[in-house]
Amino acid sequence: MMERWKGRVALVTGASVGIGAAVARALVQHGMKVVGCARSVDKIEKLAAECQSAGYSGTLIPYKCDLCNEDEILSMFSAIKTLHQGVDVCINNAGLAHNEPLLSGHTEGWRNMIDVNILALAICTREAYQSMKERGVNDGHIININSMGGHRMVPSADEHFYCATKYAVTALTEGLRQELRETKTHIRASCISPGIVETEFAFRHHNSDPERAAAVYESIKCLKAEDIASAVIYVLSAPPHVQIGDVQMRPVEQVS
Repeated sequence: MMERWKGRVALVTGASVGIGAAVARALVQHGMKVVGCARSVDKIEKLAAECQSAGYSGTLIPYKCDLCNEDEILSMFSAIKTLHQGVDVCINNAGLAHNEPLLSGHTEGWRNMIDVNILALAICTREAYQSMKERGVNDGHIININSMGGHRMVPSADEHFYCATKYAVTALTEGLRQELRETKTHIRASCISPGIVETEFAFRHHNSDPERAAAVYESIKCLKAEDIASAVIYVLSAPPHVQIGDVQMRPVEQVS
């Protein structure tokens, strides 16, 4: 069922490393034109060259964009419209966490999580839908990369505000589904909620304590970024009449 996506355009946010890079690679492998955005595109450019060398049928187009800046997001969508007509699939993957507890956290850290995890996702969703609507695309797909933290609160003060932003993603995905139904479109909205995935995420989250970050991934056999990419392909491969709402996935050994 991925045949129908060949040659069509996907946007993947946070595509430079981890889950975003794995998703971008998988979509290119299935023949899509993938716009991969991040604040720095060096790693995306390297990934694009790797995809080309591997002979994948799609292409990866790096795009530099700071998702905390709405003007840059709007400029990105304008460029995609000019160069590639518009977005058919939007993968809202970019996300981050800071060690900012509710009782002692810094407002700057909270605001940064809101800007990236919630507002950027909502802005990209709005612009992707408008791109589909103005071109008469009735089979597009918006996929939010969420977290198990968007379904239950982790018993760690460092994670509480981050979990709150991911609960928001859960609500936004269902709200989007309902609004799409009201418009009588067949554009779909899905959410993928992984547990612990071995990426650079923990090292960025615990940037002052790399040993703690490493311990997160050494405690159990974690999910890999490629596992999440496979879930994205699964969701996109569903027949057009099938709405996959939320895919929750975690390592077998993960307790909560």
